[in-house]
Amino acid sequence: MTTNSKHTFHLLLDSCIANNRASQKELYKQYYAYAMNICLHYSSTREEASEILNDSFLKVFKKLDQYNRKSAFKSWLRRILINTSIDYFRRYHREEVSLEVIHLQEPTTVNSAPSQLGVDDILQAIQQLPPSYRLVFNLHAVEGYSHPEIAKQIGISVGTSKSNLAKARKKLQNMLMKIYPDQQKIK
Repeated sequence: MTTNSKHTFHLLLDSCIANNRASQKELYKQYYAYAMNICLHYSSTREEASEILNDSFLKVFKKLDQYNRKSAFKSWLRRILINTSIDYFRRYHREEVSLEVIHLQEPTTVNSAPSQLGVDDILQAIQQLPPSYRLVFNLHAVEGYSHPEIAKQIGISVGTSKSNLAKARKKLQNMLMKIYPDQQKIK
């Protein structure tokens, strides 16, 4: 971002803080695609993702005066999107958390990833995971959270976090192998 564009962005933020609806709409439009992409990773439907996104932007507009302008706005927004996704999970899917702990093996490796595998295929498969598996998978594999961090964030044990991740990976492998049955089997 150039100095001039930073200045313009900061003016937009100031206007949003002053509750200027046109500015809030502009900020929403500028970050809609980025935010929706993140929300889709944590939801099973586009409608659910839209609800998470809208709840997130309500938080953004309420807390915008707390944003440290020396840090990247996208990082701050991402944190709000993820936390709102976790809140959504707690509110609507909490009772679905798997309590079963399985003996974990070494992480599964793939000899040959399907060459035709696209981002849309992966996202669609992730969205089909049960909510508790999807949340743990995204927090661990996408966001880089450790199992103790995940356990603390969503109120489960470390063992449950590990179990849900292992089950999510297995389900994803099975789903993707159904899409691409001619590919080499996963060892």
